[in-house]
Amino acid sequence: MISRRAVIAGALSLGLPVGLARAEGRYEPADLIAAAERLGATSYRPAQRGLVAPFDALDYDSYRGVRPEPGKASDLPLGARFRADLLPPGWLFADPVQVSLPGHDTEFAPDLFSFDPALIDLPEIWPETENMGFSGLRLLTPLNQAEVWDEVLVLQGASYFRALAEGTVYGLSARALALGTGGPVPEEFPVTREIHVFKAADSLQFGCLIDSPRAAAALIATLAPGVTTKMTCALHLFPREEIADAGIAPLTSMFQHNALGPARIDDFRPAVHDSDVLVIDNGAGERLWRPLTNPSRLQMSAFIDQHPRGFGLLQSLTQFEDFRDAEAAYHRRPSAWVRPLGDWGPGAVMLLEIPTGDEFADNIVAFWRPKAPLGPVGHKFEYELDWLPPRPDSLPEAAYWVTPYRAASGVEPNRREGRLFVLDFVADSVFPHEQIRPDVVVTGDVSVDGLAFYPLQEAGDVLRLSFILTPEDGADSAELRVVLRDHEGAAVAPIWLYRWTRADGGGV
Repeated sequence: MISRRAVIAGALSLGLPVGLARAEGRYEPADLIAAAERLGATSYRPAQRGLVAPFDALDYDSYRGVRPEPGKASDLPLGARFRADLLPPGWLFADPVQVSLPGHDTEFAPDLFSFDPALIDLPEIWPETENMGFSGLRLLTPLNQAEVWDEVLVLQGASYFRALAEGTVYGLSARALALGTGGPVPEEFPVTREIHVFKAADSLQFGCLIDSPRAAAALIATLAPGVTTKMTCALHLFPREEIADAGIAPLTSMFQHNALGPARIDDFRPAVHDSDVLVIDNGAGERLWRPLTNPSRLQMSAFIDQHPRGFGLLQSLTQFEDFRDAEAAYHRRPSAWVRPLGDWGPGAVMLLEIPTGDEFADNIVAFWRPKAPLGPVGHKFEYELDWLPPRPDSLPEAAYWVTPYRAASGVEPNRREGRLFVLDFVADSVFPHEQIRPDVVVTGDVSVDGLAFYPLQEAGDVLRLSFILTPEDGADSAELRVVLRDHEGAAVAPIWLYRWTRADGGGV
């Protein structure tokens, strides 16, 4: 009799997926977690990339000419509320992904897809494709209208996935795991080896088997689409070695420019971004509001915390006029909010900002990094991940927020040129502004003068703060922290943080 251990060992030696080596009975989340633990206990073996023609030569245009066939690889029913599409390999997606769906045979075969003859030359005889695998999975649901099947979640590319809330279009992404993001050596991108849909009713539960040179993992998630699309996630992480640079619940986005700049971007549109603010609800009970930037050089920021209550990337502009781009529809890009479940302990929310000259590269990453290195034992991180409408008041407990600030060069008589900052603090009711004072703190060789703080005449629920930042000769950067405090010194609005740098066209 062949033992189960021998079957698994044989699968690993052939480079086959360890989870799908289980043939008896229905696959459950516990099976996937056990498969990840077994995988993490073995030496890393890269997946065999066995792409054959025409999949091995697809580019951006020709990849779009490969389409899942209805009833074979698309529109596969998963209960009454969900359908699935199997995504073809090729172009950027060479790593094979094995997919299992309840009630469907999901063995890869070329005849599951149609091919646009104007873009793709098919071989006369198909080569062997038995172990080629798919590139991912797309899930659909009646998200915006009854009886209309809209995309709601795509799992494709490394361990990336994207989801939609009602009325939104794809923007920022999430990942199962990040390793070495923003570090001194090239980043390690864990890949998805397997995707399993376990059950589908009003919500859908799925799992991903993740593999990387330094770790294996299982992500178990439940998806509930709606006005806010909610995901409950559990990452079961099994390092192969001690890891000090793990990124938990990573979010990836794009910020090119807004009204502030940077000055080096030459674009007719007033703003181009999927997200424009990092928001953190820290363990001290504060809400931090950090505008995103497109810096002239890579920069990493760490927001030290213990027991974080939440963090996310926000798209705060919601009107077409904010972007004036009908095709990209940036004003409909969702926000994403991570809410840790249980005690994540000490660590930091990390923010990576990478220079970019266009809108085609994701240059923003935010994630949680534990303070202590993760040893080669099992670790579990549970969290809720909400995909939200693109507006500040969609955030949890959003009684106050800061509108996208403005800044302009300004010169006062008999003084050096400075930078005028104007911030509008918005509330869901009228501010008791007589009891509030602004506290502006700067770190660096700069001065803050000309501070003004007053309610806007046309809107009593908006308080405006303005000031002029002037750097000393030779100053290259400064950190700003603005807090609105009540008569007892407590913060009554999000704490606005900003990093000014001369190199990024700060106007001074």
